[in-house]
Amino acid sequence: MFDGISGTSAGAMNAAVMASGYAHGGIDGARAALETFWKLVSDASKYSPMQRGPMAMLTGRWTLEYSPMYMATEMMSRVFSPYDLNPSGTHPLRQILADTVDFECLATSPIRLFITATNVRTGRGHVFRNAEITPDALLASGCLPTMFQAVEINGEAYWDGGYSGNPTITPLVRECKSQDTILVQINPIMRDAIPKSARDICNRLNEVSFNAPLLKELRMIALLHKVADPGHGEGALWAGMRIHRIATDRVTELDSTSKMITEWPFLCQLRDEGRRTAQLFLDEHGDDLGKRSTLDLDAMMETL
Repeated sequence: MFDGISGTSAGAMNAAVMASGYAHGGIDGARAALETFWKLVSDASKYSPMQRGPMAMLTGRWTLEYSPMYMATEMMSRVFSPYDLNPSGTHPLRQILADTVDFECLATSPIRLFITATNVRTGRGHVFRNAEITPDALLASGCLPTMFQAVEINGEAYWDGGYSGNPTITPLVRECKSQDTILVQINPIMRDAIPKSARDICNRLNEVSFNAPLLKELRMIALLHKVADPGHGEGALWAGMRIHRIATDRVTELDSTSKMITEWPFLCQLRDEGRRTAQLFLDEHGDDLGKRSTLDLDAMMETL
């Protein structure tokens, strides 16, 4: 069982859904809850005008690049804010989260949850823990400011947590007993091609800004690993953390518009790719868990 899970944006929702499902049915319950959640998301957007164009369907490409509605929405977002286009602040995921997550059981779950959102006023990350997690907290963690109004919680407004922690490692180090952290990365750190279109440039800017907080924490761990005597306080906790990573190159093959696609076959492909990549990690490094890091932080940082 996981000691703790730190999640941001879609990762935050996955974490809450998984922990809720696990509380009711163990591993099978967690899988079923995730399947139900994403199927409801897909079904809710089945009749959305944001669909792939005929060219993308004919060529089998998962992109909205040729979708007139996507292009129109993208242009409108640069002129009008969510407060103009959606003054009531309705969110399509609010009811789905309420229907699929048992928020009361999260408060007593043995799995510690750390959900990060960015405080709009201070620009700092705020971490919601088990008893504080509500549909609003999850929506705040995934609130893209060009698409949705800021989510207000206890008088503070929040945007997507990726701007301040994607995901946040600090609470895993400070508040969990396990010394193994497995990063599940869907946001590529490196891209070989130089973005040239306006859309690709904006996408790469978002990737760089979203990855910055994580890289900062990884650099801290890499530095403390080199220290002969990190001491006996928090420095020792960071230095003793074993880091692993599950990632696939498939994400670099998808363009930025694919993040908006919720067609069920596409979501199933992503799920299957995740399972395949996780199994490869377990086959290669399963015996290393609890013994040593499998992510060479020094080599990784030298290439960045």
